[in-house]
Amino acid sequence: MCPIWPLHLIVIYLLALCPLWVICQSVPNLISNFVPNNITVHMDDTEYVNLTITGTGMQAGDIFTIETERDHVAIGEWNSTYSISEDNSDNNIWHGKVRVIGNFLGRTNLSINTIRDGAAHLVKGALPVTVIRPARVIDTIFTTSVATLVSLIFINFGCAMHWPTVKEVLKRPIGPGIGMIGQFLFMPLMSFGLGFLIFPDKPEMRLGMFFTGVSPGGGASNIWTFILGGNLNLSLAMTSISTFAAFGLMPMWLFSLGQVVFRNANIVVPYQRIGTFVVGLIVPLAIGLGMQRWTPRLAAFMVRILKGFSTALLLFIIGFAIATNLYIFELFTWQIIVAGIGIPWLGYAFGYALARILKQPHPDALAISIETGVQNTGISIFLLRYALDQPEADLTTVVPVAVAIMTPIPMTAIYIYQKIRGCIDRRNEPKKIVEDLSPVSDRVESNVVTTVDVEN
Repeated sequence: MCPIWPLHLIVIYLLALCPLWVICQSVPNLISNFVPNNITVHMDDTEYVNLTITGTGMQAGDIFTIETERDHVAIGEWNSTYSISEDNSDNNIWHGKVRVIGNFLGRTNLSINTIRDGAAHLVKGALPVTVIRPARVIDTIFTTSVATLVSLIFINFGCAMHWPTVKEVLKRPIGPGIGMIGQFLFMPLMSFGLGFLIFPDKPEMRLGMFFTGVSPGGGASNIWTFILGGNLNLSLAMTSISTFAAFGLMPMWLFSLGQVVFRNANIVVPYQRIGTFVVGLIVPLAIGLGMQRWTPRLAAFMVRILKGFSTALLLFIIGFAIATNLYIFELFTWQIIVAGIGIPWLGYAFGYALARILKQPHPDALAISIETGVQNTGISIFLLRYALDQPEADLTTVVPVAVAIMTPIPMTAIYIYQKIRGCIDRRNEPKKIVEDLSPVSDRVESNVVTTVDVEN
């Protein structure tokens, strides 16, 4: 029997643990400390962060590497040496500097690894990185130019508006009533349900869809109604009524279903923005009506150029918006495309179908359809900017931007169809042949006289 029994079991256990203890001592146990401890970077810009690494297990010759969870959002580069010296290993402290480059909107974490003998060991601690979009001069130019041109186009609408017809519309508001049902009942409920179907796990995207659905009709609806031959007077009346009604109906939806979509959102209803839109709608229309009364010749000229000016304005808005926001296309997924198509196109279909069911003529049904489907995406973007922090605010605006891009596609197709159909109809029109029913003797005599005159 062993003389140190049962202590020999403890000795054998300690001897077995010694190699494991030596191996553990060789593995670095390090902690990273970033100053500042979180950082916000603009897209395509750079920020610098001071880094201090402390702990045990540093060895001369080891190197540090930088890693980010999402390289698409941001990457890190060394702005100093990244190897461990003898002094570092003796003092168990290392100082360096990291350059953080913002690539695209979003959030990510930046961490440090220690490389020893080809193996990577994670350094504890990470740097939260947020990448946002900087304010640009071109965005201000775009907003200002569009606001100016839209004001001019509404002056043209005022010149073209037939006030007695508008009064008749308001006396028998069947069309505006159908439009209100589509705009403030169908669109909010449809965008609410479609959001849960497309984005079941992304409440911020559902909020983007819902904010788009509860917005009032956009000014582009009047332009498209005019271009496609709808009832412009009805469209203008519906836009005005829809914008005024938004003051009461938008808060109702935002504080009911809006809270279900995203309970933690700090929703602020942009009354000032809606009020500015109302003034921007009414004042140019009043100027156009005044021109109709006091400068009829100038008003007639404005009406003549209305169609060409409207088309040019739409092309300008679409082209300029795409050119200044190309980054947004990187966020497009099949869900975003379906959302962008679903909101306006289902609005068109519902508005036209309900109007025809209620026996409205085609020009009125077309105006109701367009007014229902075209949303004021500017207000929805404004709401998202207030409700969410960056970069989530910019990321979720991809929904109203997708809606704005997909909105004109059906109407453009209809416009092209109308043009092609018109050309075909004009080509197939039978030419009118005027028969000469005069007596043959008179025609012969006339030919003789003509011949004599030519010879003379």
